[in-house]
Amino acid sequence: MTGLGRSGVASFLLVVCLLSVPALAVQPDEILKDPALEARARTISAGLRCLVCQNQSIDDSDATVARDLRILIREQLMKNQTDEQVVSFVVERYGDYVLLKPRLTAKTVILWFTPFLVVLLGGFYLLRGRKTEAPVHDQLSDAEKAELDAILRK
Repeated sequence: MTGLGRSGVASFLLVVCLLSVPALAVQPDEILKDPALEARARTISAGLRCLVCQNQSIDDSDATVARDLRILIREQLMKNQTDEQVVSFVVERYGDYVLLKPRLTAKTVILWFTPFLVVLLGGFYLLRGRKTEAPVHDQLSDAEKAELDAILRK
């Protein structure tokens, strides 16, 4: 392959990469005809975690489970459920883990406040440590000077 051929292939691959459009997670067959309901479904989906993906919303995920949850949300909205009812329904089935932003409850209070507690305890420990340090004497007493002279003479 000549130099021109290689650069042509490289240019072609670059154009293909730049023009390729990433697959949309929400498939066209999932989209609701009512734009208001679809907007609500997207808002709810953006706040729910994909059960098989690492910290990705079901709105962004291509996983089959995420697709099933998106369809479930749209079915619930078609039954005239409120956003809160839909989220509660999903949380009842899959637990609080499905929420991308966990609620502040008795179960999650430790998760929310532990970082602040660690910082406060660390600051307290550092301040307490400074106060208990013994003062450093730069000068030697006469006895220490004599002992040092004796050691250095050996």
